[in-house]
Amino acid sequence: MIELTGAEVAALVGGAGGDGTTITGIATDSRAVRRGDLFVALGGARADGAAFADAALAAGAAAALVPRGHDGPRRIAVDDPLSALGRIAGEVRRRSAARVVGITGSTGKTSTKDILAALLAPHATVVASRQNENNELGVPLTVARIDRETEVAVVEMAMRGVGEIAYLAAIAQPDIGIVTGVGPVHLELLGTVETVALAKAELLAALRPGGTAIVPHGEALLEPHLATLDAAVELVTFGARAGADVRLASFSAAGGRGEAEIDIDGRTLQVPVNFTAPHNGLNLTAAAAAYRALGLPLDRLAEGAGDVAFSRWRGEELALPGGGVLIADCYNANPTSMRAALEHLDAIAGGRRRVAVLGDMAELGDGAAGYHEQVGELLAGLGVERVVAIGPHARAYGGEWFATAAGAIDRIGDLVQPGDAVLVKASRSMGLEAVVEAIAP
Repeated sequence: MIELTGAEVAALVGGAGGDGTTITGIATDSRAVRRGDLFVALGGARADGAAFADAALAAGAAAALVPRGHDGPRRIAVDDPLSALGRIAGEVRRRSAARVVGITGSTGKTSTKDILAALLAPHATVVASRQNENNELGVPLTVARIDRETEVAVVEMAMRGVGEIAYLAAIAQPDIGIVTGVGPVHLELLGTVETVALAKAELLAALRPGGTAIVPHGEALLEPHLATLDAAVELVTFGARAGADVRLASFSAAGGRGEAEIDIDGRTLQVPVNFTAPHNGLNLTAAAAAYRALGLPLDRLAEGAGDVAFSRWRGEELALPGGGVLIADCYNANPTSMRAALEHLDAIAGGRRRVAVLGDMAELGDGAAGYHEQVGELLAGLGVERVVAIGPHARAYGGEWFATAAGAIDRIGDLVQPGDAVLVKASRSMGLEAVVEAIAP
């Protein structure tokens, strides 16, 4: 973190208290406090952070950011600690010379973030979002980790409503914005896919002059928003079809590794990677477009591509007994990502029996039943040998149905055999990570 004093923080957030103590980091868990941290006392359903302020200060925190009414020595009292954290992170960003890449999208944003961080690692000092640091708490925590040595920050941005990405982008102040795609997500809250596009496009509208907007080639839902981009923002498209500025010419996989051919600036680059899913080939292409926009040497693009570390539960491939494989992709699910994951299962299965353990896709609104029926039709069309469906909407998938993950776990030893190719996928609310752990403890 770029250092601030307690007095600077208090002035920035309109807080009472604060002194000349130097703040060198942020912590929201009193058990993880390091000397010099600002402990941010957040409220929550399970605990009130203000109750742990004394413990955080005793552990070495330089100061505690607390709600008003909890004033005291080495405390900065504010109306809303979470909102104040956003302002602090924004100030860290303003004091930094780092370039920021913001990433959002209905699918693939976390994987694109992980891939881009790997591509950048041999060339720059990078800060990137960790796990699910992509919301009104996670984005400030990511941005606040920027220090004087940081050259690039890769910031993932999620949303559940219009205006959220605009808020996050105001904190991160991105130079480059990637929209990985637009699809039917959060429809319970947003209503239509057109509104999803509107919300995602807030990232592009926030780009600094001279910035770069990176979007899927031919995405009609974004067209109205691209037409309003600042004239000083460069537009770059990515995809697999002819006409994309950065094009995935081919992607192949064998033996647990893949290789992409990417057409970029009149050249075709061979990029060996340590993943096998074709949809991650497209995410690689989006990341390559950002790498190019940062002005890094194209002839060295592949140097970090073999070291991608995907975030947990997002397409991890785990070995199973008898030569089997488990794809653990249970952090999130929507119709687009479900199709991509099932097609990947089909592609890697080879002669192995295909087992799809699938749960509900959440927040699809009034069209939820139809979207789940489409997955059922896809499963039938692929001829997946065993389907394990979990959750109320998942009945539409066919196969053997369970109301909860716990019910499926009781039978999982009978349902999965040595040598199977298994996909476990659902929205996070279904808790299918417990099924993954039962299959591959």
